[in-house]
Amino acid sequence: MSDVVNKLWGFCHTLRHDGIDYGDYIEQLTYLLFLKMAEERAAAVPKGYDWASLKNLSGTALTDHYADILRKLREAGGLLADIFAQATPRFNNPVNLKRVITMIDEEDWSAMDVDVKGAAFEGLLEKAASEGKKGAGQYFTPRVLIKSIVRVMKPDPRGKPDFTIADPAVGTGGFLVCSYEWLIEQAKGVFDRADAKRIKTQTYYGQDLVPRPRRLALMNLFLHGVEPHIYLGDTIYDPFRGEKNDVILTNPPFGTRGANQAPERDDFTIETSNKQLNFLQHVLTALKSGGRAAIVLPDNCLFEGKAGEVFEILMHDCNVHTILRLPRGTFTPYSQGVKANVIFFQKGPPTEQVWIFDARSNVPGITKKDRPLAAQHFAEFEQSYGADPNGRSKRKDAERFRSFSIDEIKERGYKLDITWLKDESLEDSDELPEPQDLAAEAVTELEAVVDDLRDIVALVEKEEAVEK
Repeated sequence: MSDVVNKLWGFCHTLRHDGIDYGDYIEQLTYLLFLKMAEERAAAVPKGYDWASLKNLSGTALTDHYADILRKLREAGGLLADIFAQATPRFNNPVNLKRVITMIDEEDWSAMDVDVKGAAFEGLLEKAASEGKKGAGQYFTPRVLIKSIVRVMKPDPRGKPDFTIADPAVGTGGFLVCSYEWLIEQAKGVFDRADAKRIKTQTYYGQDLVPRPRRLALMNLFLHGVEPHIYLGDTIYDPFRGEKNDVILTNPPFGTRGANQAPERDDFTIETSNKQLNFLQHVLTALKSGGRAAIVLPDNCLFEGKAGEVFEILMHDCNVHTILRLPRGTFTPYSQGVKANVIFFQKGPPTEQVWIFDARSNVPGITKKDRPLAAQHFAEFEQSYGADPNGRSKRKDAERFRSFSIDEIKERGYKLDITWLKDESLEDSDELPEPQDLAAEAVTELEAVVDDLRDIVALVEKEEAVEK
């Protein structure tokens, strides 16, 4: 599999001289891979605008026909129109386009099993995220972390006709893909006839603000044999679609860029410009009663101004049963300085106690080469979490795993930045984070202050408007 990935990826360096960046290359690959696999599967593609019509051309006839194909598929309706929405050709040199087509044509993609096809595409996405760093990283959550979350959440739609799994900040589709891969493993690849079509066509939902990651998510899931429903739009600022889900797994984009005002949503009780806190409110709305969620949030969302107010409401309507403090550098190399957590909750029963697992204190920071994120970073957490996905397994206090009663949480103003282990690694000069990581942490803290100031300004402006 690495050979396939490296072959396709290696050509990217040539394409950069043709003005095609990492993201554009992956995007063009999605179009071409789709056409190749549609031919292998005898899927319905408009006649004369398929892989066979493309692969034997060369020169300007090739680039012209490629542009015609993208135009035709944009207008085709259904899943084709979704994948090819706003699709435009990026190849300026027909020789380069021909070479990519030849490389794709050499592989029998449909002969690969689901996991291998997905792995090839995931490998390319990971390389794009790594090389692009800030550009692609905002759409990419480490697979090691996603898999750990999925293992404890158990998103199993078998035998449940209306069961849906969603990611309202879907990016390139990592949470949905891992959920399906986990399901395939549990089912050993075999579904009951009554389940099979529904699971593949009516179970996986998502939304993203940006066309490219949405397209990549559609293609990624298509390569896994799934037809998802992934909307293009702003999850927070657009009106709520009204769809309720059984499981929501998500990692909203970090930072405050673009979040200049609180969204006007009737279902949001607390007005704040903090994007992540608004995502938390959205998830509360979008969960069915009894539904469960896991959401990745940066540290500032546990202590900044409006955090306590949001968590007070969340704990009234949900059982916020578990918080996982992630190791430093979990999002290396994409968002290196971000310190983050995963919040697990079930809608319905109110919170009586919160269990916090500290996977950060006295754990060496994650680095891309020397100390990469690995499954063992979360093994103890998964064991402590227990087998019940709703967090109701019998648990016991341990060095890294502590419970806090709702009364203790109330006394803290519902602020959840609770620590009890002394992080001795911060006193060791050899273990201190890199200067750029410390700077990034400082930026995160400042952004939290900026969010508070925005909320204060908005409140003052509202009061002035009332007085006038």
